[in-house]
Amino acid sequence: MGMSGLLEAVSDLYRNLRLSHYRNLFGQLREKAGSLSATEAFSAEVIYLLDHPTIGEFADFIGISQPNASYKVTSLVAKGYLERISSDEDHREAHLCVTKKFLDYYGRQLPDMKSAVSFALASFTEAEILLLGKLFGKLNQHLAAKA
Repeated sequence: MGMSGLLEAVSDLYRNLRLSHYRNLFGQLREKAGSLSATEAFSAEVIYLLDHPTIGEFADFIGISQPNASYKVTSLVAKGYLERISSDEDHREAHLCVTKKFLDYYGRQLPDMKSAVSFALASFTEAEILLLGKLFGKLNQHLAAKA
């Protein structure tokens, strides 16, 4: 497999992972009081993945104004998916933290991903799994450096 074949394989993997994620995500979204809209679900997930950002850090990361980010955060706090935790260094600043309610919601999406990957890896040899782990580690380091 050449470089173009590998790039296509990684693109296919990314596509399949994202489609699986969206299928699970939209399966969780409901039109009822307290449910998450798609934008709220994405916002909460970004906040979770940024690991306790401030509103400013969240706004900067997704490229929106701080008032727009504050509006999204206020909605997620009101629905019980986020909470603001005062900073120890500067009490005027708050870090955003997802709640158990979000983790329960988010966790319902992950088991399918883990079982699908486990099922696929069952056909790999131990050496292939070790090599794949090493290669994904390097790939993730490069992608994280650009995030």
